[in-house]
Amino acid sequence: MEVTGEAGAPEPGEIRILKPCLLRRNYSREQHGVAASCLEDLRSKACDILAIDKSLTPITLVLAEDGTIVDDDDYFLCLPSNTKFVALASNEKWAYSNSDGGTAWISQESFDVDETDSGAGAKWKNVARQLKEDLSSIILLSEEDLQMLVDVPCSDLAQELRQSCATVQGLQHTLQQVLDQREEARRSKQLLQLYLQALEKEGSLLSKQEESKVAFGEEADAVDTGISGEASSDVALASHILTALREKPAPELSLSSQDLELVTKEDPRALAVALNWDIEKTETVQEACDRELALRLQQMQSLHSLRSISARKPSLPGEPQNPKRARQDPT
Repeated sequence: MEVTGEAGAPEPGEIRILKPCLLRRNYSREQHGVAASCLEDLRSKACDILAIDKSLTPITLVLAEDGTIVDDDDYFLCLPSNTKFVALASNEKWAYSNSDGGTAWISQESFDVDETDSGAGAKWKNVARQLKEDLSSIILLSEEDLQMLVDVPCSDLAQELRQSCATVQGLQHTLQQVLDQREEARRSKQLLQLYLQALEKEGSLLSKQEESKVAFGEEADAVDTGISGEASSDVALASHILTALREKPAPELSLSSQDLELVTKEDPRALAVALNWDIEKTETVQEACDRELALRLQQMQSLHSLRSISARKPSLPGEPQNPKRARQDPT
């Protein structure tokens, strides 16, 4: 795309206000401060200060934050002072770099977090790295991990993932959708449980419930003779897993895939003693965990298959891969 700037050239005798800007080359950390009255003036100074060969002109000016092309003087005048620009020669394309500080109105100090008081900072970075290696691992994350990434400031997560802020905002929106879907599934199960409880009050399930209580009481007596101590000591589940099983209406939606696998492998009798439940309720929860784990693994396999198909699909020759352009006001 050829950038033109005749509209921004000052008329003879016209006084133009100088706007301070920061300039650098692509993939460079060295910045230069310049003052320009218009885009044409900024392009000219960029060529001189950054030593861009005349054979590589015309140059393109983009925002260092997200690669937005700036080729309109009115848009340039709307930007705040000390906005950071990247000067691209005619043979270059913009690429995000974590050396970008973004535009000047974003204060880096506002994102400084004291991560020495707790392990929260290191934890979200570990989850972000896992997501960077395999985006489909979103399916395997627990609700706590998903919420943690949603709450991380966009600029911090963009720097960790080495992506633009716009891309990371889309990712956080997707993470929030996954959380919303799990919450919706949990509410659906709660409604189903309320419906079943209403049936029990009508008496259709009362007799079966009493029989199961009597049977469990006899089994509990046997457990007290020695099995109880052995079972409780054999439960290897972490405290947060047991807490989720006791307190969450649909615990399988709150746990990570690794936690779900641990629950399904646990002995039902030992787990029933640890949770102070009857065997029937324990086995029902384990079956729900097993179904949720199978569903997530199936989703993972589908994503990997789609990714493999997409990787084999040849790209169209000459397909443009231009950076984003700032939307120009038609008026």
